[in-house]
Amino acid sequence: MHSMNRKTQQTDNTLVIGGTGKTGRRVVERLKTREVPVRIGSRAGAPPFDWEEPATWEAVLRGMVNVYVTFYPDLAVPGAVEAIRTFTALAQHSGVQRLVLLSGRGEEEAQKCEQVVQQSGIEWTILRVSWFCQNFSEAFLQEMVLGGEVFLPVGEVKEPFIDADDIAEVAVAALTGAGHAGKLYEMTGPAPLTFAEAVQEIAKAAGREIRYVQISHDDFAAGMKEQGVPTEIVSLTSYLFTTVLDGRNSEITDGIQRALGRKPRDFAQYARDAAAAGAWRE
Repeated sequence: MHSMNRKTQQTDNTLVIGGTGKTGRRVVERLKTREVPVRIGSRAGAPPFDWEEPATWEAVLRGMVNVYVTFYPDLAVPGAVEAIRTFTALAQHSGVQRLVLLSGRGEEEAQKCEQVVQQSGIEWTILRVSWFCQNFSEAFLQEMVLGGEVFLPVGEVKEPFIDADDIAEVAVAALTGAGHAGKLYEMTGPAPLTFAEAVQEIAKAAGREIRYVQISHDDFAAGMKEQGVPTEIVSLTSYLFTTVLDGRNSEITDGIQRALGRKPRDFAQYARDAAAAGAWRE
């Protein structure tokens, strides 16, 4: 058990891999608010961490008890399973006691990574999610929104977009509290929307006209290549839009309710907050 004076003990040392990313940054902020000692696992961290450089992993894990794992660019890419296997073995060897893995819904490869973590001998929690609301405000879709036209190779498929703040709250609960060990939380927002409906919510919140245009997968991939997007990211994005966005993830799930005892934030609320914070201001 922790003693009352937690600051004198180093029992809460928590490593956040991808601590500058969409969910990682939010997890770091919340842990710091709780005065949990945090180490950020990123290329710019001290010591630096890079998924493509396994030699950097050991130093980052040293002295850590809890680890939040986000894999870059995605658990669905070739080599992810091997990387997660090597990393979890090293984590166990380093004395890590708790792993929280961010995983992807409907991605066969991601589920293989989950199994590696589940069999690692370390206490685990898995957060299985798909499209973040924040993809429209903090990622590659933000520029399109600002330009007034969102071009994507998606039609009427519905996606229950999830707020990255909700994911971060569950991650922090799993990293710091009891009752989440051995749980797989499949998490969604409260309602499925088409991408066109999501864009309309953003237009309403931002008070400007934004069109949604469905284009072909080939045109989308060609457009990304023209913008100089690396080939592996083009193929990953194509995979996410073709294989994963086929309706398999349209169902809503109760992962947020199970983990936090409350409903997930809805897309309209996200859009209002992001607009108020200036996400779509020129």
